[in-house]
Amino acid sequence: MSEQVLPFYLVCDESYSMQGPPLDAINQELPLIYQEIASNPVVADRARLGIIGFSSTAEVLLPLADLNDVHSIPQLAPRGATSYGAAFSLLKQTIEQDITALKQSGHTPYRPTVFFLTDGLPTDQWQAEYKSLVSSDFKAHPTILAFGFGEADATTLQQVATFRAFIADGDMAPTQALREFARQLLNSVVQSAVASSANPSGAAQLVVPDQVPGYTVLAPDPI
Repeated sequence: MSEQVLPFYLVCDESYSMQGPPLDAINQELPLIYQEIASNPVVADRARLGIIGFSSTAEVLLPLADLNDVHSIPQLAPRGATSYGAAFSLLKQTIEQDITALKQSGHTPYRPTVFFLTDGLPTDQWQAEYKSLVSSDFKAHPTILAFGFGEADATTLQQVATFRAFIADGDMAPTQALREFARQLLNSVVQSAVASSANPSGAAQLVVPDQVPGYTVLAPDPI
């Protein structure tokens, strides 16, 4: 029987407004996330986590891979504007390639889960790329959780999310809110992998937060 795996993607805003404490906090947390996943054999076998950074353009910073093959974690760096369209276009292309590669390697990939993180409004027209990503015609269309802080707009986050959106409520400093975001990402990867491994012949058990400290929950309203 083929091995079932859960692909997760962190799609992170690297625009200049993220410069300083926000990106510093994410860069400090990412190695800890990977170390925690790698330390749990069940999770490492089941979960894959890739990283895409976006600003005026988008870039795969860490390809989706077996954690045993990951030897260093890239650092996010501030650059450019905030092109959601570039992020969604690259994300779809990357998912297509990753799902094909996983199947060719004998794996059964579940529907990808995306944690989308931004601190501001998009600076482009992104709707066409987004609709292509979440269309039912795209068989691997992902489940998207959107997180926003700083100048992020609640309505835009709701349009991006397909499952749940969260916006920082101001009760925490940005660095604290981002560390909480990282903790929720880690928890979702670990708990989903453990739950799915307990039921290997069934559907994936995606575990995502209902509430996040420091954030207000928003109902998704995809465009």
